[in-house]
Amino acid sequence: MSIELRPLRLPDDYEAIAALLNTCWSEPCTAQRLEEDDAKLYTVGHTYLDENGLLAGYDRTRRVAVTEQDVIVGYVWSWRAPWTEPGHLSNTLIVAGEHRQQGAGQLLLEHVIDWGTALGATTLVTDVWDDHPDALQFAERRGFTVERHAFQSVLKLDRVDPIRLREAETLKLLESEGLRFLTLADEPGEESERKLYELYKETLVDIPGYTGEVPGIQEWRKWYLMAEGYAPEQVIIAADGDNYVGVTNVLHNQLTNGMYHEYTGVKRAYRGRKIAQGLKIKAMLLAKERNAAYIRTDNDSMNAPMLRINRSLGYEPLRGNYRLTAKLRDVARIAARN
Repeated sequence: MSIELRPLRLPDDYEAIAALLNTCWSEPCTAQRLEEDDAKLYTVGHTYLDENGLLAGYDRTRRVAVTEQDVIVGYVWSWRAPWTEPGHLSNTLIVAGEHRQQGAGQLLLEHVIDWGTALGATTLVTDVWDDHPDALQFAERRGFTVERHAFQSVLKLDRVDPIRLREAETLKLLESEGLRFLTLADEPGEESERKLYELYKETLVDIPGYTGEVPGIQEWRKWYLMAEGYAPEQVIIAADGDNYVGVTNVLHNQLTNGMYHEYTGVKRAYRGRKIAQGLKIKAMLLAKERNAAYIRTDNDSMNAPMLRINRSLGYEPLRGNYRLTAKLRDVARIAARN
């Protein structure tokens, strides 16, 4: 079967791309969501080499692999945001199961190589599930190596007793210490969002595996705070007086009636006091009130404190994913031999 690449034809291709992504992503997406995300983005990228000669700025490229009948069987999206680590390009590459080992993946990767080389990129980054050995082998044969391992955890909420949670000793202890729990809906407005942003700025860089810079407040608001499924009453905050010291942002997926911990962080000076556990308990109570089916999270294998919290609250481990990196020149050299 002959397979070739072509640029995206939007909005016509959104449905097929969403279908491909849903074979890979943990939480399902829709064509509408993809179109809304595109509307948040720039129309023309801007990249340059910084003072160290490394790629900076922002841009993206996308291609689909199609059959002779123009059926989409593969998709690649390569990008960098303004806060991406210098020199790096992030990548999502998917080929439909029944069309693998027919050259689509190689064609999609070659597009990334050509585009990244033209920009002056040095490093490619991607992720594969740890229960997809074929995907891992495809990447490793082309020069990628495993850098980190992250795990998913899920809590099925039909097993959760809200009465027991409300009486949790952790909540009583934190409240006795003068901490209060609120949501962004309780204290809406620009000043509250600014305080949250400062909390993210301190805590994001402490996440194992976090690379690059913290985005500016406007980009943070679009891609971190107000991600798909956001609601201000789902942004749970721990406060010491007027000082925001911890946060968990929980997103709701209407397609699955599930909730997802987009982020949990606690200020360094307040760690070790079970604030993260208290925030997680509050999120579980919120999810029960919403009659959600489950609540899910992801944690790096090196984030032992958060993994312990999840296990203590009854989260069950699911599959994980590997973060892979490769030098672009190595990937290009291997591709040239194939």
